[in-house]
Amino acid sequence: MVFRKELLELLRGRMVPLSELARAEGIRPKDLEEELQHLEKSLRREGFRLAVEPAKCRKCGFAFGRRKLHKPGRCPECRSTWIEEPRVGVEPRGS
Repeated sequence: MVFRKELLELLRGRMVPLSELARAEGIRPKDLEEELQHLEKSLRREGFRLAVEPAKCRKCGFAFGRRKLHKPGRCPECRSTWIEEPRVGVEPRGS
């Protein structure tokens, strides 16, 4: 639970790419995804929400779904691998 409180402080008021956050915390991105899913549930009680800027294709602009926290390998529209990874942050609910 202490780790989730650290995540809350790191993410409050700013959007961070998942890989950068995982590197900063010294854990695998897959493990961080699981922690963020649990953090999202905890945030509901505290009046905050997990904000997610979905992954986006840099070639054609296709936006992936908000629920995908990992970087997809290829765009389903243009087949490009030039994908911008998703960013996550914490903001007050209602923003």
